[in-house]
Amino acid sequence: MNRILLVLLTCFLSGFAFISQAAEPRQAPTEQERARTVYIFHQPIVMLQAKFGLTTPEERVLRIRNTLRNFTQEDVREPLKIVTVSRYNQQGRLIVMNGKPVMLLAQGDLDEGDDLTLDQAAQRVLARMEAQRMALRDQYDSGWLALSTVKAAAGFLIFILFCYGAYRSWRWVRRFYRQRIIENRSWIPHRWRRFIGAIETRLYALLMILLGIVAFYFWLSWVFSLFPWTRVWGTSLGDWSMRVLRQMALSIVSALPGLLIVMLIFLITAFILKLLKVVLNQVEAGRLQLPGIHPETVGATRKLISVVVWLFALSAAYPFLPGANSLAFKGISVFFGLMLTLGSAGVMNHAMSGLVLTYSRALRKGDVIRVGDNEGQVSEIGMLATKIITRENYVVTVPNAVVVSGKITNLSVQNPDGGVNLTVGVTIGYDTPWRQVHAMLELAAKRAQGIDHTHAPLVRQLSLMDWYIAYELQVRLLPGQSLAMARNELHSHIQDVFNEFNVQIMSPNFVMQPEGAVMVAKENWYPAPASAPDGDKG
Repeated sequence: MNRILLVLLTCFLSGFAFISQAAEPRQAPTEQERARTVYIFHQPIVMLQAKFGLTTPEERVLRIRNTLRNFTQEDVREPLKIVTVSRYNQQGRLIVMNGKPVMLLAQGDLDEGDDLTLDQAAQRVLARMEAQRMALRDQYDSGWLALSTVKAAAGFLIFILFCYGAYRSWRWVRRFYRQRIIENRSWIPHRWRRFIGAIETRLYALLMILLGIVAFYFWLSWVFSLFPWTRVWGTSLGDWSMRVLRQMALSIVSALPGLLIVMLIFLITAFILKLLKVVLNQVEAGRLQLPGIHPETVGATRKLISVVVWLFALSAAYPFLPGANSLAFKGISVFFGLMLTLGSAGVMNHAMSGLVLTYSRALRKGDVIRVGDNEGQVSEIGMLATKIITRENYVVTVPNAVVVSGKITNLSVQNPDGGVNLTVGVTIGYDTPWRQVHAMLELAAKRAQGIDHTHAPLVRQLSLMDWYIAYELQVRLLPGQSLAMARNELHSHIQDVFNEFNVQIMSPNFVMQPEGAVMVAKENWYPAPASAPDGDKG
């Protein structure tokens, strides 16, 4: 048992750790200075510089280590003392333990830069060695070790109870928010409550996890400080946490002026946007007119102005943000710049096409348009795409770049009341009088429902083809009338009217020229339902 100290000191004297703020040991020692420094339990005690005869400071350190290994448990229980001696023609202070010499500190060991007398340096070395002797003495005290073990177990039990309480509190918070969602007892709208409640419970769980980590850190630091051989680790953890808290506090205090400037910039930006919103609302309501801004483009203009103003505000506030000049912020800036570079080509093409559609006023929400093979009502003009509801009640999403690059046929823009012009075509042979075809198409338009009869139907002869004549009927639909349903009903009535008057809708293609000429005699120019003008009767 008397030699247990030999094993303990052999383990703890090797190596070095945190440098204390003593006068003799160096704060950042070199390899040579480290070899001349005496360490006990990873703590620097003194750096020796004097050379006695052929004995170098490095050899003196090794001798001190061997001397410490030979001390017994009874020696460690006795306090250290300083004895004034004179060795090798130098004044010295001999540190003894239980009457046995431990270390000789000579006048040559002092450094002029330390500005210490020999007695002052000896007292500092004695204080540091005495602290390590007390820690070493506690290792042999079985009662102290048993009490420290009980304290560590009790602290661990308290930590477990804290974690269990945090878990139970999280479950209670989750049930609480679920009950509030079910009972709808909150000043937050119910459609938001269930999403915000989930976020709140997760934030609370994250808070409990962070508190658990902090509690474990303090418990571990406290347990290390209970046992002598781990006391240096507990001190290191405590010093590290205090250093981190000090740095955080200093960073927060130093960042306050910049944060105040950032807040002021954002407040001014919000005020400017509020003022612009009031002005643009007046333009949208038609009570104010501004050059280049129309009521239907106010929404897009408001978004563009908001984006530009906020980007300008962010650029102005960026230098005042905490850590703006750090490598992390620079890395994030490079990352976002790379993302924008790689992904903005197509996105910006569609976005700029959306602006072209908005400010050219080629189409608006609610217009009936025809784009390529798609015909229907515009339900949304977004930044990247335009959505059209077709006659099949399908929603077709067309990228804005595709819309701009093709032909847009707006069927309703010329009718402010919301009516749509509907045109249908039919081809009839040359043996049917064109006046009769005109009259039958007009009659079919009068029979069809959903047609605005205040606007007379219009019939056109589009082309005299090789075998038939192409006719077109144009009518105005009532506001809100479905284009597909109106076209279907108009086609039905055209077939009925042509069947009533024995006119076949067909386009005859001749294999050979018929014997008789395919023509209409003058007496047959006005068959029913056509009527001849007054000048042509008789």
